[in-house]
Amino acid sequence: MSTRTGTGSGKSTATWRNWAGNVTARPVREATPASVGELSAALRRAKDDGLKVKPVGSGHSFTATAVTDGVLIRPDLLAGIRSIDRAAGTVTVGAGTPLKRLNAALAREGLSLTNMGDIMEQTVSGAVSTGTHGTGRESASIAAQIKGLELVTADGTVLTCSADENPEVFAAARIGLGALGVITAITFAVEPIFFLTAREEPMTFDKVTGDFDALVTENEHFEFYWFPHTGNCTTKRNNRSPGPAAPPSRISAFVEDELLSNGLFQVVNSLGRAVPAAIPGIAKISSKALSARTYTDIPYKVFTSPRRVRFMEMEYAVPREALVPTLRELRAMVDRSRLRISFPVEVRTAPADDIALSTAAGRESAYIAVHMYRGTPYQAYFTAAERIFTAHEGRPHWGKVHTRDAEYFSKAYPRFGEFTDLRDRLDPDRLFGNDYLRRVLGD
Repeated sequence: MSTRTGTGSGKSTATWRNWAGNVTARPVREATPASVGELSAALRRAKDDGLKVKPVGSGHSFTATAVTDGVLIRPDLLAGIRSIDRAAGTVTVGAGTPLKRLNAALAREGLSLTNMGDIMEQTVSGAVSTGTHGTGRESASIAAQIKGLELVTADGTVLTCSADENPEVFAAARIGLGALGVITAITFAVEPIFFLTAREEPMTFDKVTGDFDALVTENEHFEFYWFPHTGNCTTKRNNRSPGPAAPPSRISAFVEDELLSNGLFQVVNSLGRAVPAAIPGIAKISSKALSARTYTDIPYKVFTSPRRVRFMEMEYAVPREALVPTLRELRAMVDRSRLRISFPVEVRTAPADDIALSTAAGRESAYIAVHMYRGTPYQAYFTAAERIFTAHEGRPHWGKVHTRDAEYFSKAYPRFGEFTDLRDRLDPDRLFGNDYLRRVLGD
């Protein structure tokens, strides 16, 4: 989201804002390169002018990863599918392609990503660079599905990276925070399109936490939402199905996805912001409003859903075995506090992966995401939650609110030094630096 006036590489009079509205930037100028060559030229010009450079996607991150007072790179024209290799099971796509466009284009080709997050407004480069993920027993984050990427470094060099070519860059740049260079294209692993059957149903907090390991083991994709101030949860199990498609009826889709999850939810949160004391009572009603349903469709229509109610979010990955005690501590903290929480807490899982700064690097992980309605004071809740998460060796999502710094990350990530050494080599003058990266990566 931004209030810019014009594109190209001229002087900017725009103020850029992220989706949540909590981060702003006023760059000297913006560049919207239409080719890798134009991008390299924009980087060289910025360096000559003594300006920092940051690429920006759709602004769905809650952190200041993309903030710059120098040159803001927009990847809008570096978009679309470059090639499909059906024999290899890969698709190469421009970095500025929104996930929703990629998903639709792949579906037309009879293909799909194996797993994805629940929002598809992000650009592919923004999503992978911050570690966007869904939930899965065996299938991991979007970045873990990358087979290759094209990266333009600070001196304008174009690197092609994969497990075989520039492997040390590939190991880090899949989740690179925009610190190593500008991604211009990504090659994803894809597979023939398939059907998922989603089973959504309410379950008590005690039941879902008591059976958590079994629910994860028995389902390809399991997640649940706990409603603070209640003992109620709603669960979602997604498993492969032979089909055919049996999407929710128009009435069911409208009631569940639009009315209860967006329209009515907006009203409920607005009421809660105006009258916080009403939130526990509202939560008890809201947590029982979503009914059980089962439907079958192609992956992106099951994994993703619209999110039009704006919020602030913090999410931490903890070792999977620590999920239940961590969540129980979070519930106890909320119950004994004077906090009033109108948003449910989201829980997902991921297998271990081999990406240097992945929140699931080297360990099977579970994610706990806490939210607050935009415009509502969130600091007290997030501070208390973060204290619990870090006590359980939590790693914060790179695109969501947190207060951790390089000292913390150097202990949380065994390969943190590997990443920062590579950054020193690829961007010794910190062309892609900003205050946020200085805090989380050091300098």
